[in-house]
Amino acid sequence: MQAIVLAGGMGSRLRSVVADVPKPMAPVAGRPFLEYLLQALADAGFERIVLSVGHMAQTIVDHFGPHHRGMQIEYAIELQPLATGGATRVALQHVTEDHAYVLNGDTFVQFDAAGLERIWRERHTPVIVAREVDDTSRFGRLDVVDGRVTRFCEKGIAGPGLINAGVYLLPRIALDAFEPGRAFSLEQDYLAPAVLETDFSVVTAHGLFIDIGVPEDYRRAQQLFSGFSA
Repeated sequence: MQAIVLAGGMGSRLRSVVADVPKPMAPVAGRPFLEYLLQALADAGFERIVLSVGHMAQTIVDHFGPHHRGMQIEYAIELQPLATGGATRVALQHVTEDHAYVLNGDTFVQFDAAGLERIWRERHTPVIVAREVDDTSRFGRLDVVDGRVTRFCEKGIAGPGLINAGVYLLPRIALDAFEPGRAFSLEQDYLAPAVLETDFSVVTAHGLFIDIGVPEDYRRAQQLFSGFSA
């Protein structure tokens, strides 16, 4: 299995508490947050990771090098900000299989990679990982009918529901229609229109989920990860 981890953002909302490293490298319980994410991918059986890096890219390259926890590490370096879609478009060119997992480098989600792999083998359709939360207003919610994503809803809808957890299984050619080097949003410019036209499966994750993108959740992560083994 191969995964793309989007780790190139500037993390402006976290700047008040973490200013000197890229957001995915923010220290959490004594280790860079990205280490926990890569450890989970290694434990799940991933063999090759493409780290999409941009802001302070060299910090990440120097820390992880070409291998980490038995996984091969490739780097897709943004020379200019490309947003989530443009960065994924570039990173997909480094993938050597017909599909790849795409994850946000500032979000930890425990998900069943083997189960997603079975869906791909059986259907060859893209998959979005969802998560049930008590309040969807910060994230925006997913409309799901009969196990298929039918709509991405805007942020601001309060109350419990399913959200996009920021983990996707996509065909390597998913973004080929977009011009290389163009900045665009993976969520708004690709996924939101694509679910109206393409069969997207949804799998709900039930384990740990945390997005460290805001100071409140960054502080909460310190306690959540304090017991994780190195």
